[in-house]
Amino acid sequence: MRNTPPRTRRAALLLGFGGALSGCGFRPVHGPAGTGPGPAAELGAIEVKPIYERPGQLLREALMARLRIEPGQPRRYDLQVSYTITGEAVGQLNFSQVTRVRATGRAHWDLRARDGKQTKLASGDERIVDGFDLFAAQYFAIDLDNEAMQRRIANQLAEKVVLHLAVWFQQHPSAAG
Repeated sequence: MRNTPPRTRRAALLLGFGGALSGCGFRPVHGPAGTGPGPAAELGAIEVKPIYERPGQLLREALMARLRIEPGQPRRYDLQVSYTITGEAVGQLNFSQVTRVRATGRAHWDLRARDGKQTKLASGDERIVDGFDLFAAQYFAIDLDNEAMQRRIANQLAEKVVLHLAVWFQQHPSAAG
């Protein structure tokens, strides 16, 4: 394997690793469960309720992209999310100029069935910490950095929420309508 190009070696290692994982019962969480469409179909049947303010809009967009919600697809579940971002100065110079901001994004989510009772199926709390530097930055650069940080937090929180939802649907196949 010494003269094999690196790309071929990587592909062979990935195939071997994938084969070993399939032998131990590993399945991708978004893939089919073996007897039906699996969590992916259920994730697309979720309606993400509006989340207000600009950071909430970013989170809602990130959730909808990861859930692969398509227009016209019937909805069987509602996802309600309450979302906050708090910031704090963590770096300061001697004359009290802030040089770094740390932000914590928190999301509490509830998955409810669209039945007469709005039955609560699952819920969770997610937390992400991020930040950006302020030192010697112009105002518009700070504004762009803040927007980028809010987008990163929203994307990471969306990943965590969707992963928990996919695991829940994997563990509760009888809840699928």
